[in-house]
Amino acid sequence: MEQDTNLPPEQEPTVLDLFKSVTKDWTSFFNFIRSSWDARRREEFNQTLVQETAHPVAVEQVVELSRASTFPWRAMFALVLALSGQFLVEPPNRLGMVAFALYLAAFGLALWSFRADEWRLPALPAFWQSIDPFTLKIIPLLLAVALAAVAFVDFGNGLFSWLNLFVWLLSLLMLGYSLWIKTTKLPKDEVIVEPVAEPSQRIWQWNGVTIAMTEETLKKILWGVLVVAVFGVAVFFRLHQLDVVPNEPFSDHAEKIVDVYEITQDQPRIFFERNTGREAIQMYWTLLVLNIFGTGFSYLSLKLGTVLLGILTLPYVYWLGREYGNARVALFALFLFGIAYWPNVISRIGLRFPLYPLFLAPTLYYLTRGLRMQNRNDFILAGIFLGLGLHGYSPFRMVPIFVVVLFFIYFLHSRTNEDRRQTVWWLLIVVIVSLFVFLPLLRYWMENPTHFGYRALTRLSDMETALPGPAWQIFLSNLYKGLLMFNWDDGDIWVHSVTHRPALDLVTASLFALGVFLLVVRYIRRRDWRDMLLLVSIPVLIMPSVLSLAFPGENPSLNRTGAAAVPVILIGAVALDWFVSAFGSERKRQFIGYGVTLALLASSAYFNYNLVFDQFRESYTRSTWNTSELAKVLGDFRDKHGQLDTAWIVPFPHWVDTRLPGVWLGIPNRDFAMWRDQLPGTLDYPAPKLFMFWNLDAETENVLRELYPQGKLSRYTSAVEGKDFFIFTVEP
Repeated sequence: MEQDTNLPPEQEPTVLDLFKSVTKDWTSFFNFIRSSWDARRREEFNQTLVQETAHPVAVEQVVELSRASTFPWRAMFALVLALSGQFLVEPPNRLGMVAFALYLAAFGLALWSFRADEWRLPALPAFWQSIDPFTLKIIPLLLAVALAAVAFVDFGNGLFSWLNLFVWLLSLLMLGYSLWIKTTKLPKDEVIVEPVAEPSQRIWQWNGVTIAMTEETLKKILWGVLVVAVFGVAVFFRLHQLDVVPNEPFSDHAEKIVDVYEITQDQPRIFFERNTGREAIQMYWTLLVLNIFGTGFSYLSLKLGTVLLGILTLPYVYWLGREYGNARVALFALFLFGIAYWPNVISRIGLRFPLYPLFLAPTLYYLTRGLRMQNRNDFILAGIFLGLGLHGYSPFRMVPIFVVVLFFIYFLHSRTNEDRRQTVWWLLIVVIVSLFVFLPLLRYWMENPTHFGYRALTRLSDMETALPGPAWQIFLSNLYKGLLMFNWDDGDIWVHSVTHRPALDLVTASLFALGVFLLVVRYIRRRDWRDMLLLVSIPVLIMPSVLSLAFPGENPSLNRTGAAAVPVILIGAVALDWFVSAFGSERKRQFIGYGVTLALLASSAYFNYNLVFDQFRESYTRSTWNTSELAKVLGDFRDKHGQLDTAWIVPFPHWVDTRLPGVWLGIPNRDFAMWRDQLPGTLDYPAPKLFMFWNLDAETENVLRELYPQGKLSRYTSAVEGKDFFIFTVEP
């Protein structure tokens, strides 16, 4: 089916017409693919081309708009008003209406500054036009399908093996090879500010060695040093005090440690069904980390593993900054994301939370770059990260929907039928590649649909508990709260947040609000799909939290919205770049602009440090149980008597998880629970014996005194007020 390009504009087929004609039936779809192939081959033959792709052509220049020559007092006052408004919503004393009025005034000044050419947006990178050849390497593709089918069958037992893993990975290699094309190297995006002068050189002499380099080379070196320094600051914030912030594990960590341990016991699962079901990446990643760093089956292994996952997200945040602005935006994004309390805390907990932003960042980067550069290979990479993300953390299941939304936004802004046809092809590539990567979980899902979707369905539906009201009302309420979490309230979950405060620090929250407003203004004026994508990405990526209809108290939550931190902080970085650029090129104003910017970044670092290492540390310590202290008592007993077979913990409702002291002691498969009604059975064991129980459990104390009149009772005074427990010992 070929399109008639000679039709008058009023008769030109729409995107909907094209979609209907292509998807009418399988014959129409395959005719569409074949006609695309044939048209391309005829064009290559007629032009005697031997390249696989046409040379890309820039359709937009990256031009930095001129600035007003006066001092940017409007931009300054807009920022001051935004900071003042955000300050008034910081807990404990909140003045919401006054803060709202100040923000409105800040938006008004920002708009005035924008219209006066004082506060301008950073130029987006150039958009390139190229022609996809619609080519495939048929034999590798057929091999990929055959190998994937073999792997799919072998995944039927729910376990990885060396055979099915090898066949699956080989199918992925064949698929990638069948789709990958040679591309023409494109020139780097440059921001055109003034005519380029002849490069000048600087010469240094030291101990008889002469070093000469151009100004451009020197700037690149200095910039690289600056980027490395900022990355180092981010790594410091992520690793600092990791052993004590947070200080204690809870039940979810016990489940994870047992899962990791079972891998070593010939149970390499594709999906771990314990604790309502968990995807596999964290388990295998933790096993790798504990073997490399020698940390054993411990809470530290979990934390170190997830912190490293958080650090791996940082390069893609930097590259996204370049994709949605320039090098300066990238640097600001790297700094603000690296020090931010939100991604820092969800990386430190030791659970799967950072896997959501980790795989969203490269997926978004390659999709954005692929659509801008019109490069098929980027979509292959995007499909790989999309598929991997589905093996990571359940909220990532929203990202395939986000990808469809992204392509739909691009469709709305496409200008030609050729561009739209290429976009259908690229979306198909992303879907196929991600499906191949998702293959093990797909097999598990088909055989165990209840287990695979249980966790999500218990939040979305009345599977576990009745909805507390009409679904649409709960949804709208959750969405409203979710959209306010960045500047108002991040929820009530102490595990991964300083509760009931903004998800962003004062500086980043103010920049984010201004950034959203100015992105809307720019989109209205320029209609660039990338601006709309940034804005739309936020409500889509917070949906895993918003859709907690059965448990609305769990919304908002920093873990299920974690991927939204990427576009949210990126928008803040874009706003900060706008502010710096408002000072223009005059040296005195630039000095002031960069001085204020450094003060803002330093303040942001201070606020985030306090949030993580003071406020979160204190609130988490108050809320979690002191299993490390129980482990210390057990360790002392083992050191004294050489065994732990006669040491027990008597469970009590809402007290400690009796598996966690074993985790602290390096015994991941030991549960120290001895229920009260089982205590008489301990008479069969020889002394010495150790019993620990909660300080309010008077009944257990009475039972032990009756069983062991000669036993000794003591109270362990915890370092945390209100968490003392009793120790009952029976000596030989």
